Amino acid sequence: MNKVMLIGNVGQDPEVRYVEQGVAVARLRLATTERGYTLQNGTQVPDHTDWHNVILWRKLAEVVEKYVHKGDKLYIEGRIRYTTYDDKQGQRRFVTEIWADNMEMLTPKATAPTSVPQQEEPASQPQDIAAEAPGEALPF
Repeated sequence: MNKVMLIGNVGQDPEVRYVEQGVAVARLRLATTERGYTLQNGTQVPDHTDWHNVILWRKLAEVVEKYVHKGDKLYIEGRIRYTTYDDKQGQRRFVTEIWADNMEMLTPKATAPTSVPQQEEPASQPQDIAAEAPGEALPF
């Protein structure tokens, strides 16, 4: 099973592009933070923040384009995708992405929808973007 659930803050305004036949693709950076704590011996363990590359397709991407901004808190549910490519200097690069299936906006907004499930993936969705665009994980 490949299942990821994240709650975090958007690090910068999302990038949204439209690929073949007007299909929307959004990319955003999500920061998740594990809070620090104090050990029994008094040692302080600081907060730890991880950054995640999140990819959203179709309706989710359109909602992101309209309603999601830097600093917003999101719940993302999806799966991990690992890809590799060779950059212009011939060096192998590794990319880890979260392909979102569901998103809930946790930052209060008066007019924004709070939950948008992703529709089933039609056969026309690219299965491996890196293979179609060498050197780029997505068309950004």
